[in-house]
Formats: sequence, structure tokens, C-alpha cells
Amino acid sequence: MAKKLLFVSMLVATLVLLVGCGAATATRVEPTEINVVPATSEAAEGAGFKITGSVDKEMTWTEDEVRAMDTIEAESTNKAGETQTYTGVPINTLLELAGVKADATTLVFVGDDGYEAEVTLEEVRACTDCIVSFREQGGFSTVLPGFPGKAQVKGVIEIRVK
Repeated sequence: MAKKLLFVSMLVATLVLLVGCGAATATRVEPTEINVVPATSEAAEGAGFKITGSVDKEMTWTEDEVRAMDTIEAESTNKAGETQTYTGVPINTLLELAGVKADATTLVFVGDDGYEAEVTLEEVRACTDCIVSFREQGGFSTVLPGFPGKAQVKGVIEIRVK
């Protein structure tokens, strides 16, 4: 009897987990809201960074190629209130190289750990010091001064344009 009860309990727990994982929710992203979405993109093998989605030409660059581009410095304040200066390539420059399509409204920053942060294209276009910064240990991060901390993606490997 105890074995049957244990089996039924495990079966119910498994079904609850499966139903919960399959549930979909829709959210409306306001201009200043960050929407964290589940990861659906794998890391670009052998590439440092890419732009995909609603663009004229999907682009992929090695880390050396991105580091060779014209850079700017941007200051951003972390959640501890400390202001730091970062060096990187303006996100708008990268988007121009890919040619964002007219109907695009959203950017999804994808991290190498599967983390994703969604922001409006309009807000990033208005941000002249939003950059893909160079990390000391290699790779990139997004630096978006004035945006919520959740938009700052460490280990960013892709910007998906939607």
C-alpha cells in the first residue's frame, strides 16, 4: 500500500511540474518595463556576438572584430550606487550594420547563460550611450545607462530584433 501511495504521489508531483512548465503567459511591455523571457537561443559557436531576427542582414562577428570597431565610453550606476565607466560599441551602430526592419519594435538581449532581457527598440534608439561593452575576462555585456538593472546582460552573445 505504501508503495502505491508513493507512486501516486510522485505521479501527481510530476504532472503538476509538467503542467506548470507548459503554461504560457502574455505580458505587455511598457516603454520603461523590462520583460525577462525564457531562453530559446543557443550560444554562437566560434563567434563573439550576433544580431538576428527582423533585420535586413543577420550579422555575426568574432570578439576581435567587435573590439576593432569604433568605441565610446559610457557611464552607468550599479545597484550599489557606484558609477563606473565602460568601453564598447554603440548598440545603435551594430543595429545600423544589420539594418533593422521598419516593423521592428523590440530588442531581446541574450546572455551566454540563457538569460534574456527584452527592451523597446525605441528606447534603445534614443540612448546614444547604450553600448555592448568589453568584459575584462572576454566577451561582452550590455550597458544601458538609465535602464533597469535587468536589462544589463552579462555575457551577451546576441541581440534578437523583433
